[in-house]
Amino acid sequence: MADLLLPLPGAHDSTLACLVMVDLVGSTAMATALPLRNYQTLMQEFVQVMILSLEARGGQVLQHQGDAVLAWWPLEQASAACVAAAEAHDRAARLTLAAQLGQRLRLRAGVSGGEVIMGVVGGQNSAYGLPVNYATRLCGAAEPGQTLLCDSVLGYARELPTRPYQPLHLRGFGENCRAHLLRPLPAPGPRAADES
Repeated sequence: MADLLLPLPGAHDSTLACLVMVDLVGSTAMATALPLRNYQTLMQEFVQVMILSLEARGGQVLQHQGDAVLAWWPLEQASAACVAAAEAHDRAARLTLAAQLGQRLRLRAGVSGGEVIMGVVGGQNSAYGLPVNYATRLCGAAEPGQTLLCDSVLGYARELPTRPYQPLHLRGFGENCRAHLLRPLPAPGPRAADES
């Protein structure tokens, strides 16, 4: 019997996308250490800063849940997506409210690319496909402060400083999954006098 393919409500054609997942490390410990109102305010500010940071590089946020944010770019803009992921680490570390509350925010991030189907569910943009899961798995495998990229992303962002990462066992993707560690990006140079 042939597989039955049902159209996804609100779905569009497939597209090649680059997905970035950023996740806050140690949020459960923060929830334990802080009064609930302070924790809520910190999480709200953190998520808002992450959304603005990713959008500032051209990303579109698909979802955020708790302390994790997922955004997407067209795959040919993978370099911008990787830069956004790198900048998210710095922006989280510099969050003033966290310092005032005696907390140090650290992220882990995963970046994947490939074919997805975009759709709207419950009024919210969503993406469906293996790259979504892969970004989540890479994010979960990263150490605090790290951004891990998959091969397909590296193919569109070869100018970025990376190095091969240890083979990973990623649930649902098997053993010896290849990944690349995004190394610190060079600081931007001074702006020319005629730049606005």
